[in-house]
Amino acid sequence: MAPITDPIFYAAAIPAVILAGLSKGGFGGSIGMLAVPLMALVIPPLQAAGIMLPILLVMDAVGLFAYRGTFDRRTLLILLPAGVAGVGIGWATAAWVEDAHVRLIVGVIALLFVADYLLGGARSREPRPQRTGPGLLWGSVAGFTSFVSHTGGPPFQLYVVPLRLAPAVFAGTAVIFFSVINAIKLVPYFYLGQFDATNLVTSAVLLPLAPLATLAGVRLVRLVDQGLFYRLIYAFMAIVGLKLVWDGAWPLLG
Repeated sequence: MAPITDPIFYAAAIPAVILAGLSKGGFGGSIGMLAVPLMALVIPPLQAAGIMLPILLVMDAVGLFAYRGTFDRRTLLILLPAGVAGVGIGWATAAWVEDAHVRLIVGVIALLFVADYLLGGARSREPRPQRTGPGLLWGSVAGFTSFVSHTGGPPFQLYVVPLRLAPAVFAGTAVIFFSVINAIKLVPYFYLGQFDATNLVTSAVLLPLAPLATLAGVRLVRLVDQGLFYRLIYAFMAIVGLKLVWDGAWPLLG
């Protein structure tokens, strides 16, 4: 089976893979979430998700190697079980959940989080302590939204950003969390028919970009200071939040 050959597809897919790789390397926070919407400009969203998932798994492997031993154990102990449960809830309710509603809600929450930062609230706070209740809530939301609409980044960041972890620790924690979530998603995605031959061969064509873009993200994380790192996180979250609100509101208004 041949891969997709349309050059317009690759004009969208190559930047999409680079954005996802930078994000998987820990740079740019949720900016990698724009990968599937970017590819969905030229192919169906479900096909875009099917092509991206094997690439994301390779990026996860590179990230796990790059950040080995660099993560916050307490954060993962709180978030990971909840995230896995969230994936299960997403799979169980997939037939009844509207992507547009999920995107709109996550987008609005992300923008409120950014607005709090711009108004000085988040900047004036000391690092927030670990809290099991909110962690379980946002971890399950991250797993659920990652399964339903590939928007797990903002809920994850809503819990982790206020902890004010060192950039490399933040990135390593995110890599482990989403590596587990993406690996678990393989099973339901397979049963949903997202891994046909054309998609897999197209994934293989794009695959060489994956480690290069991820390692570039790892390098950028280690070059920027903590203040700049978190300013960039908020900036990219604002972009992603606006995109999610647009994607969620447009079908409901149409």
